[in-house]
Amino acid sequence: VITVFGYAERPMSRRGATAGDGLWVSGGLGGARAALLAWREGRQPEGAARAAFAHPVPRLDVARWLAGHGATAMMDISDGLGGDAPHLAAASNVGLRLELERVPVHPDVPAAAGRAAEDPAFFAAVGGEDYELLVTLPRDFGGAAECLAATGVSLTRIGSVRRDLGVVSTMMGVITPVPGFQHRL
Repeated sequence: VITVFGYAERPMSRRGATAGDGLWVSGGLGGARAALLAWREGRQPEGAARAAFAHPVPRLDVARWLAGHGATAMMDISDGLGGDAPHLAAASNVGLRLELERVPVHPDVPAAAGRAAEDPAFFAAVGGEDYELLVTLPRDFGGAAECLAATGVSLTRIGSVRRDLGVVSTMMGVITPVPGFQHRL
């Protein structure tokens, strides 16, 4: 058991998303899953995918930047987009609509997704351990380029916050459920 004590000058939680906000992710997803698949196939993963799995970089600078530029709710997506999006939706008492074709993929994902016979964006959304951020921002947020310039990390809008509850994910308009890691009690 590990216990950590600390404080945050401007705490950010999963609870502030409101209907109409945009849903965004940082970086590219699926690198850690690409590495894991390579190891399971008996191969060495590509260097960038291996680093994504073995040495994930917490997006603290990005989180601070987003908190200072209107973020309404935020969390890391260590359990994969499919596993963590429902946590944000439940905490904020809202619904989320994910447009999977918009999910930014790690550079090593297309080859791995091909071997897994999955669409690269779906492959990336299912994967976990990437430690990227899932964040809601006001509808009129237009600072993705500014975030990239300030932090070196991209932001991609992948959906929206809705009034209804739960998470609906689509691929090119077709409902496509995305599994994710579920903690066992």
